[in-house]
Amino acid sequence: MIATEYCKNVFDGTHDSPKFLDNGYLLVTSKNIANRELDLTGANFISEEDYNKINERSKVHQWDIFFSMIGTVGNVFLQTEKEVNYAIKNMGVFSCENEDKAKWLYYYLQSPYFKKLMNSLLSGAVQKFVPLGFLRSIDIPKYDDNKKAIVKFLSSLDDKISLNNRINAKLEQMAKRLYDYWFVQFDFPNADGKPYKASGGKMVWNEELKREIPEGWEVKSINDISVSYRGVGYTADDEKSETDENVVLILRGNNISNNHIVFDSNTVYLDKTFVSPDQEIHKFDLVMTMSSGSKEHVGKSAMFLYDSSHSYGAFCNKITPNEDCQYFLENYLHSEYFKKYIKVTCSGTGINNLTNEHFDKAKFAFPDDEVLKAFNEKMNAIYEKRGILEQENLKLTSMRDKLLPLLMNGQVVVE
Repeated sequence: MIATEYCKNVFDGTHDSPKFLDNGYLLVTSKNIANRELDLTGANFISEEDYNKINERSKVHQWDIFFSMIGTVGNVFLQTEKEVNYAIKNMGVFSCENEDKAKWLYYYLQSPYFKKLMNSLLSGAVQKFVPLGFLRSIDIPKYDDNKKAIVKFLSSLDDKISLNNRINAKLEQMAKRLYDYWFVQFDFPNADGKPYKASGGKMVWNEELKREIPEGWEVKSINDISVSYRGVGYTADDEKSETDENVVLILRGNNISNNHIVFDSNTVYLDKTFVSPDQEIHKFDLVMTMSSGSKEHVGKSAMFLYDSSHSYGAFCNKITPNEDCQYFLENYLHSEYFKKYIKVTCSGTGINNLTNEHFDKAKFAFPDDEVLKAFNEKMNAIYEKRGILEQENLKLTSMRDKLLPLLMNGQVVVE
């Protein structure tokens, strides 16, 4: 049956362009869908009036499926929460209002069969786009009791991935609070175990930073505590298949979401001869987006917490921290201070680019060896646990994506 018969409704987000504000209600677009998740980084704010107007036409409900219709077409997200506090633009919505039917359609939209159908529609298009009429006319395999086991099995994998993500988010918050406490408020433990600044630790004015910093600390930049390497240049003709021999996975800006590396259907593979030793990614390396048509995506970064066999594209940098600086640097790059610095740097430019010169100008107070060592000792357990969970999610994601087509076409049966 076609989508309009399967779903209660198939609609799209607003076609209007409301005025953006510094705060208010969130407006979510296709750019905010990544790796089957909703990434609200860079989402714009709109007024309550515009928010209500959009929702009169395009109100989102629990068990609605989002489908990116423009740019990176085909990314999906399943709205599982009852409370929805955002409006939408530039995306399609399959509204099932039924959990089981929604999950079956959600997995079908990720199947190789459907992706092949969609790619045939997009073939040759300069600006990738699918019309609402196409979404409404999609032929969806009937959902019945025989499909319940498939949905339940795939959902169990996704539930475990989501649980790991929630645990990791808490671990990241722990690391951020510790970083802020030690290196923003300067209340790291003094010799007596008391908060340094709050207990009267000596602070000295630093003219370069225009603020007081602990006595004995230095002012450094990103380039002082790391080395950066630009990524691999290539064209579409150079791309290979994942199944080809001697290929390497190339990460791009769309593979960085919510401070994590994500692997989606837009991953690129190249012959290994394209990659120099300096462009290989190792444990504790950070990959950062250096160029983008959208300033919200410039400066996004994620750390590898396990050894990988990947590389990265020319619009990205690999940042290799100096020994013992990895935890400090990752938290600095995700800090509000650095985000504000990137926003000001890219303000008013059409094509937004970062260079090593910008890294030279990103200055911060850097601790003495004793404080840095104590910080690393506290961070080791947090990052070790994060690495274990990220590797587990990588395996679960690979298992799910390999089993999905086999389950859909009946080659594998779930009892």
